[in-house]
Amino acid sequence: MTELLFSLPSGIDVSALFGSFDCNIRLMEKELNVKILSRDDELKIIGEGGNAENALKVLKSLCDYLERGEALNEQNILYTISMVEDGLESTLGKIGDDVVCISAKGKPIKSKTVGQKKYIEAVKKSVITFGIGPAGTGKTYLAVAAAVMAFRNKEVSRIILTRPAVEAGEKLGFLPGDLQMKVDPYLRPLYDAMYDMLGADSYQKYLERGMIEVAPLAYMRGRTLDDAFIILDEAQNTTPEQMKMFLTRIGFGSRAVVTGDITQIDLPDGKKSGLKEAVKILKNIEDIEFCYLTEKDVVRHPLVQKIIKAYEKAEMERKPRGAKPDRV
Repeated sequence: MTELLFSLPSGIDVSALFGSFDCNIRLMEKELNVKILSRDDELKIIGEGGNAENALKVLKSLCDYLERGEALNEQNILYTISMVEDGLESTLGKIGDDVVCISAKGKPIKSKTVGQKKYIEAVKKSVITFGIGPAGTGKTYLAVAAAVMAFRNKEVSRIILTRPAVEAGEKLGFLPGDLQMKVDPYLRPLYDAMYDMLGADSYQKYLERGMIEVAPLAYMRGRTLDDAFIILDEAQNTTPEQMKMFLTRIGFGSRAVVTGDITQIDLPDGKKSGLKEAVKILKNIEDIEFCYLTEKDVVRHPLVQKIIKAYEKAEMERKPRGAKPDRV
């Protein structure tokens, strides 16, 4: 059994580090199989050698979070623990130093994981960026934030948000109303992200002026999109023909972000995913970058990570021995 001492940095908010009713410390003890005792301005860590050393590294990283003005929560504590266990704690200090956009309520939108940071950097420097990963990794939200920032900085004159209107178990024809009302539910995640960034009033104003367009992918056919920031969401549900059609719409002064999760394809049986095909065809083209996010980049409830892992395990058990899982 190993005992290590950690001296709390001067000026650190001990209550923020410990959490309500010491919940942060209890979480670390559970995940790392250690005991952490408080003694004046020091913490004593008791546990097996490797576990105690990891706990010490986690505490140092969490204090760095607090010194940067970040709040601690279950998600970023678990993420810090996973990065320390993988020997990647040195990369944690780079997270959150990249404000993508300021929301309508004045909240800075920043990366929360190393994967998200790489994704943001790719969006800023590439003409076309593919963000591929499971639900909850911030693919769409961060893309919309980057689009709003580019729009505010006058790098583009309009924002175009689109996604294929493919049913995920329900039928489009059963929804009430005209075509616009039928497709609105499919575009709702894009609306919600825009409301967060711009506020409902500003969003409506830009929408009426044609500076923001939210439409099904089918509406893109035959157009050339110049001086625009274009986001194609749920791209795993495009056919190869639709993906080619979308990518060839991009005009001068435009940037595009394509997001999708290749483990959640809702296309009819026998239909190929345009996103999967694009990964194979376009992977070596300059100015096109592919960013792969994983369950570690999930910033929703920690249970989402466990759900994703369980489905990945089930998928591997169904596949023939030696087959590789779909990359996400």
